[in-house]
Amino acid sequence: MYIDTHCHLDAAEFAADRDAVAARARAAGVEALVIPAVERANFPVVLETCRRYPGCHAALGIHPMYVERAQPDDLQALRAAVAEHKPVAIGEIGLDFFVAGYDREKQEFYFAEQLKIARDFNLPVLLHLRRAQDTVLKHLRRADLAGGIAHAFNGSRQQAEMFIKLGFKLGFGGAMTWPCAIHLRELAATLPLDAIVLETDAPDIPPEFVGKEGRNSPEFLPRIAQVLADLRHMPLEEIAAATRANSWQVLPGLDMVVPSPPAPLPPAGEGS
Repeated sequence: MYIDTHCHLDAAEFAADRDAVAARARAAGVEALVIPAVERANFPVVLETCRRYPGCHAALGIHPMYVERAQPDDLQALRAAVAEHKPVAIGEIGLDFFVAGYDREKQEFYFAEQLKIARDFNLPVLLHLRRAQDTVLKHLRRADLAGGIAHAFNGSRQQAEMFIKLGFKLGFGGAMTWPCAIHLRELAATLPLDAIVLETDAPDIPPEFVGKEGRNSPEFLPRIAQVLADLRHMPLEEIAAATRANSWQVLPGLDMVVPSPPAPLPPAGEGS
C-alpha cells in the first residue's frame, strides 16, 4: 500500500474523469492522498474533494505562485479554516524564485505568516521551494515547527541534510524516473530511506513512462516507487512499507482515518 503525499486531485485537469482517477488509484494500492490547496478560493474545492473520495486528506495554504492575488485577510481565513476543518498539514506553502517577475518580498511575507499558523496549530508544512532552498531553510530555522515535507526536492545533499535535521522528509516523485535526472536519482539512491516519502504532484511532474506532455496521476505512484526500489536495489515491498511509515510519521493527522501501521512482530522466541 502507498501514500501519495502530494496530489492535486482537485485540479481542472481531472474534471472529466476524477471519479475514475480516484478509483484507479485505490485499485493500484494508493490508500491515501494528501491534497494541498493553493489559495483561499481553492479551500472549498479541496475540502469537498476530500469529502467525496475515501482516503483523501486536505492540506490548506497559499502557494507562493498565488500570493500575487492574495490579500492579508486571506491569512485570517486560512487560520479559521484550519481551526474548523483540521487539515493534516499547512500547504502548499513556500517560495518560488524560478518564474520571472516574482515578488520576493510578498512571497516571504506570506510564507512567514503561514509558518506562524503551522506553529500555532502544531501542524507540519508542505513546502514548495523551487530555486529557493536556502531562503526556505532560513525561515524554517526561525520557526518552531512540527516538521513537514520538502515537496519535489531537488537541492544539494547539504541542503537535504539540513532539511532532515530540521525534522523534514523529502518528497520524491516523477522527476526521479527520468534517466537524465542524474543528481536527483543519486540522492534518491543514497539519502537515508527514513527521510524519503513518495508523491506524484499530479497532474504535474509526469514520470518518464508518461512523457513530458503527459498528465500525471496518483495511480502511477506504485510505478514511481518501483523506480526508487530499483535505484536503491531493494524489494518494492520494503520501499512501500518504509515510505508509508515515513508518511505517517511526518503527517500524524493521517492516523485519524487511515489504519495505523501494524505493530512490529516480536523477535523469534518472544511473546505468547
